Amino acid sequence: MMKMRTASVFKLDLKQIEGEGDFPCPSCGNTISPDDLSEESYKILEVKSKGDRLEGLTILCNKCGSIIHLVGFELLNEYEEEFSTDP
Repeated sequence: MMKMRTASVFKLDLKQIEGEGDFPCPSCGNTISPDDLSEESYKILEVKSKGDRLEGLTILCNKCGSIIHLVGFELLNEYEEEFSTDP
């Protein structure tokens, strides 16, 4: 009989992360960085947005297979609005 591995699922609030946005996978500690565009450490599964505002991301840790729901993009949206160059 083949044994199926069940992925762990986590919800992570970005407002609780200090630093430049890097964070360890809650399951295996693999570093997840928004600067990693190669999808070597993680893969974006779903992007949730409302209009042009990012509300959440669902990512997959490529090391352990955990699914991580990222929330807390309100501060990023506020920052972008504050420093927007549009008149």
